[in-house]
Amino acid sequence: MAKEQKTPFICHVFVCTHSRGGARKACADNNSPVTLDKLKQLVSEKGWKGKVKVSPSGCLGPCDEGPNVMIYPQGVWFSEVSSEDAGQIVAR
Repeated sequence: MAKEQKTPFICHVFVCTHSRGGARKACADNNSPVTLDKLKQLVSEKGWKGKVKVSPSGCLGPCDEGPNVMIYPQGVWFSEVSSEDAGQIVAR
């Protein structure tokens, strides 16, 4: 049986880093891994490690609107994200 636990994080930020190798548009085509790294850096600088988790994710769905970032449990979604938007996302 799976062990259920309460999350140690206030929120979890998922950044789509999915790539289709150029076959179709995907979030990684617009440097979403760079955005992931920038968000991790800002979370660390703010001293939020252990409270806010930033993770890469696979496809979140609306690839044509990517890169996509979602924040849970707040239910906030950002589309067309670049690394320059990381500050706005962290301020959320």
